[in-house]
Amino acid sequence: MSSIFELFSLQGKTAVVIGGTGELCGAIASGFANAGAEVVLVGRDPAKAEKGLEAIHAAGSQGYFVSADASRKADLQLLLDQVLERSGGCQILVNGAGVNSATPFLDISEDEYDRIMNINTKGVFLACQVFGKYFVESKVPASIINLGSMSGLLPLSRVFTYSMSKGAVHNLSKNLAREWAPFGIRVNTLVPGFFPAEQNRKVLTPERVEKIMGHTPIGRFGLSNELIGAALMLASNGASSFITGHEMVVDGGYSSMTI
Repeated sequence: MSSIFELFSLQGKTAVVIGGTGELCGAIASGFANAGAEVVLVGRDPAKAEKGLEAIHAAGSQGYFVSADASRKADLQLLLDQVLERSGGCQILVNGAGVNSATPFLDISEDEYDRIMNINTKGVFLACQVFGKYFVESKVPASIINLGSMSGLLPLSRVFTYSMSKGAVHNLSKNLAREWAPFGIRVNTLVPGFFPAEQNRKVLTPERVEKIMGHTPIGRFGLSNELIGAALMLASNGASSFITGHEMVVDGGYSSMTI
């Protein structure tokens, strides 16, 4: 029987974290590094990656940044090629790039709709295609973690396109979990509750915050490092080898409340 440390170890693994320059996925990337993984941060802004890489290197792990547009398949294929060349392989993929908007439904422009759907949904779809093909062909156990949302489970007011995009991510994750289980590829959805990350702060008016807190038994927002444990479990084949197609909710009890 493996020790508790071996169960959650990512030693010898390479994790690609798309959206890793952001607050929430940056914390997940740091957690993976502390578990021994080599971590590839993927985003558009090298400056945003610097702090994350410092944390990764401080944990004694290897890591590097790759610039890519997650909504472009050519960029994602180039990303995979660079990872294979520099790291020799990949066993963990996190799809966490995302954008949000609180535009009233009748005022949502086609451009805004396309931007949100391209990043939140198309980006996940394409990354799963590119990396999934590699995982299937390499025949090595792999874990794909797609960042979902509470709005993918329970429709939330004011974030119509975001809710649509995340609902699609939840559905795709379950479909791929079923499709790829015979190949040893696990696909799960990590579902944060309310974490005041960069993409959400602009929609958190005082009135909305009051409603959220009244619906959250723990009575506060989540902290970015509180996603690490759930993400680490889903990433580790030792800890979650029989978990796939699951929606791992980390929400302070929000989804358990009615009145």
